Formats: sequence, structure tokens, C-alpha cells
Amino acid sequence: MKTPVRNIAAIDLGSNSFHMVVAKVVGPDLQIVSRHKQRVRLASGLDKQNNLDHAAIQRGLECLTVFAERLQGFAPENVRIAATHTLRQANNAHLFLQRAFEILPFPIEIISGIEEGRLIYLGVAHTQPESKQKLVIDIGGGSTEMIVGQGFEAQLINSKRMGCVSFTNKFFANSKLNQKNFAKADIAAAQKLESLAENYKQMGWDAALGSSGTIKAIREVLICQGYEDGLITVKRLNKLIEHLCTFGTIDGITLAGLAEERQPVFAAGVAILAAVMNALSVKQLQFSDGALREGVLYEMEERLKRSDIRMRTTENLALKHHVDLNHANHVRHQASIFLKQLAPQLGIKKSSELFDLLAWAAMLHEVGLSISYQAFHRHSEYILRHTNMPGFNQEQQLVLATLARFQRKALKLHEMPDFNLYKIKHITAVIQILRLSILLHGQRNETPLPDLSLTVENNHWTLSSHQADWLAQNRLLHADLTTEQNYWQNVEWQLSFDE
Repeated sequence: MKTPVRNIAAIDLGSNSFHMVVAKVVGPDLQIVSRHKQRVRLASGLDKQNNLDHAAIQRGLECLTVFAERLQGFAPENVRIAATHTLRQANNAHLFLQRAFEILPFPIEIISGIEEGRLIYLGVAHTQPESKQKLVIDIGGGSTEMIVGQGFEAQLINSKRMGCVSFTNKFFANSKLNQKNFAKADIAAAQKLESLAENYKQMGWDAALGSSGTIKAIREVLICQGYEDGLITVKRLNKLIEHLCTFGTIDGITLAGLAEERQPVFAAGVAILAAVMNALSVKQLQFSDGALREGVLYEMEERLKRSDIRMRTTENLALKHHVDLNHANHVRHQASIFLKQLAPQLGIKKSSELFDLLAWAAMLHEVGLSISYQAFHRHSEYILRHTNMPGFNQEQQLVLATLARFQRKALKLHEMPDFNLYKIKHITAVIQILRLSILLHGQRNETPLPDLSLTVENNHWTLSSHQADWLAQNRLLHADLTTEQNYWQNVEWQLSFDE
């Protein structure tokens, strides 16, 4: 029998370039079939108020138009798009996302710097010969990620706001290549690394690897200068800086091996890498072909195999905050039943990630109790919004935090945030399901509830059971449902239940 072949794609919306990699999945193997890259210089379009200008947005959209041609016929679950530093920073990122979705009808996830680092490490780990412990350095257009890990697990991750585009704008804005400008860039980078360098040195590594365009460009230039082993060392970088200063200006750079498109940001990239290697005492650095997009690809496969890192993240966070797992599982089970019952009426597809997000929110809704019972739903919201959660993008964390925030008490819907990847009506419905699921298990006893049915028609929700007297035997639950009914009425929601 022939093994089915499935095509998947990952897109990295970086600060300097957009990348797309397409692979085919054949049985247990992942084979990359094509790579696509376009220089977009998104970061150069950020103004002092952190808004992207029209020209940068247009360059990004034109690139996505080209990518869209390659992805015709791809199912949504087979494409993942990750946006990094510049779209994290841009106040008007939502405008770009809205227009991008019209061109490329797949969700764009804005990921945190820490999540970016984890995925970069995963991409390098999957494309590099095995070593016991690895240090991975990645210098992008707007940020630099440094990761130490073993196997496929990142253990120490930091993301710093220093990239080849942002440092060019800040320290080489006059286009002058001199020791003064390099020294300013070096000191700025060293200050950002000062507080964390010792942690890296203590962990140590067997191999130091660099990924992505900046480090690839440096390697190619060094090879052309006679260093045929392709290794990057601090001594070689210092010589390269001296050489760069002889050109006087950025426009005057004429280095063998340096692509014209890389020339404007090359000097800043060299300055950052020299500072990182100095701070971490890296003796030599090798280049790795793996990067963020490869990490995204391999994780897509892991999710399809159901070995989802987000489940491990949820379990670890629940344990860290001493969550009552027995109660959390009861709430999760009830919420899952209700969402399955209501999904067709709510217009939520069976494949929707909201099923998983609701389950994870149910597991974590009480993490705030580790701070205080008083207003613990707000404590839970804060923890879920600001904790590093490997595997979750920024909007997924925002969904979890929002569900935790609105799990109980008065419904202050004016505090509801905006979402790009999910419809607000679906988030609202999931909040209603979670509230009812928590309420039904509020007494935390082991007496099983009768089979319950939840229906909705014209925003009127009805909770019922075939057991006619189920609430008569539980007056406390009846009182809680009545209170909940009043909360709903205050925001013009309707809830009915068997009396």
C-alpha cells in the first residue's frame, strides 16, 4: 500500500526578510522540497511611535502575494505562519495582519521572543548532527536569540532587542564605518548581555551554532577572506571590523561573498555577533542551516502526532502553581462535553483550536490561587498572560488569560481584548461554557452529575437534564446558577435551567 504524502509549509515573517519553506511528509519522514526568501526590510519601516509605515506594509504584502501562489490548494492545518520582532513591536500590526489575511488566508501568529528562540533551537536541533549540549545564536533584523539546550529541548532562552536592522538605524545611521560607531554598538550589546552571560557560561555547551542570514553572511565573507573552514571566531570578527572600517561608509563596502541586499545591515550584524561571542566566551561558532521556519515545520509534525509541547507546558504550569488537578480535570471534561454539544450551533468547526484552548484554560483557571483567593481570577489572568509558555503564541496566551479573567464574578465585557486569530463571538461562547463548567463542579465532591444538555438559540442558553429533580436535590448549586443567571442578565445574555 502506497504511503500517503502530505505537503506542509512554514513561513517566518522576520524583521529583515520573509522566508517560506515547503516540505512533504512521507510516513515518518519530513523532506524539504523548496525554500523561498524575499528581503522585505520590515523593521526599517518602524517610526519613533512604533508604527509601520505604508511602504513597509506594502513590501510585506507584495512578498506574501508571491508566497500565496506557491500555497494554492494547501489546507489551513498544513500551513503555519510565525511573525517575530517587528510585528511584536508594531502598534499597527493588526492593520498588516488584516490585509495579509486577504492575500494569504492562513492565520498569522505573533510569537514572543522566548518562543521564537525555542523554535529556532528546534530547527537547528533537527538539522544538525547530534551533540550533547548546544548553544544556538540567531541574529535577526530586530532581535537576537541565544539558546542552550540538549537534544530537542531548549533549556535556557533569552531574546534581546538588538538586530542588524535596528542596530544599523541606531549606531550606523550616518552610514559611517569607523571604530567609534562599532564601539557604541559593542557597548550597547554588552550592556544587554551583562546580566545573563554568567548563566550561559555555567551551563556550558559542546557545540556553538549560529543560524539565519546574518551569521550565514558573515561565514561566507570569512570563507572568501581565506578562512576555508568556515568557523567564526572573535579574532576573525575583530579583523573583519578593522577591514570594514577601511571602506569608510556602508555604501562603500566591497567584500567578496557579501550579497548586495545584505550590505546595508552587515556591519551592525558583525558588531552584534562579536559582542555576543565576547560576552558568552564563545571560542568558535559554526553555521547551521536550520532556523525558525524549520523549527515551525518540525513542530507542526509533532502536533499532528499528538506529542504537543503545549500539553507539557500546561501540565508543568499546573504543577508549579499547585492546581487541584482532580477538580481541574472535572471542569475540563465538562467543558469539552458542552463545546462538542454546542459547536454546530455556534459555528465552531470540529478542527478548531478552541477545543484545545478551552481544555487548557480549564486545567489552568485556578493558577492564581497560588497568589491569593481574593480576585484569584485576575491573578490567573496575569500569570497566563505574562508567563513564558513554550508552544503558545501571543494570541493563544491571550485567549487563556481572557478565559481565566472572565471565569467568575461580574462580566465586565468592556475589558475584553481584541483578537486577530479568533472571532469574538466564539471567545464569548467559550467563556460561557467555562463559567458553567466551573460552577457545576464548584462543590468539588465526587458525586457524579447527571447527564446534562446545553443548547443555545438566538443567544438564549438552556441547561437541562433528563433527571427532573437534579437541582431540587442540590439547593446550593441551584443558588449558584441563579446568581450566574443574574450576571448574564446584566450583560444581556440569557440563561435558563431546570427549576
